Amino acid sequence: MAQHTRIDLQIIKRNGKPLFAVIPYEEYLGLVSECGREGEALIPHEVVGMVIKHEIGLVKAWRQYLGLSQQQVAERAGLSRSTVSRIENSYSTPQGRVLDKLAAAMGISAKQLID
Repeated sequence: MAQHTRIDLQIIKRNGKPLFAVIPYEEYLGLVSECGREGEALIPHEVVGMVIKHEIGLVKAWRQYLGLSQQQVAERAGLSRSTVSRIENSYSTPQGRVLDKLAAAMGISAKQLID
């Protein structure tokens, strides 16, 4: 059985209705780690929305979400800009070392680039 502890919580209301729940960052991190399954790659809602709304792949969505250019990602990953462009426009997930290089260049895990 899960043990519940008191969370330092602040409720922000608008027109008398709850709008936001604010908790200390350390408590947030603890809650997130409890909710995620081990090894699960979390992808922000905004990235998922870009994939769906704009019909783009995860590599391009992450790059745009992080505000990076293809050239910046290419340089950080040790790839050519044209290679990054081909990967983004193929809508396929890169494999092996290329996947690892792209993830490292964007500061995310390789699992976050897999559909």
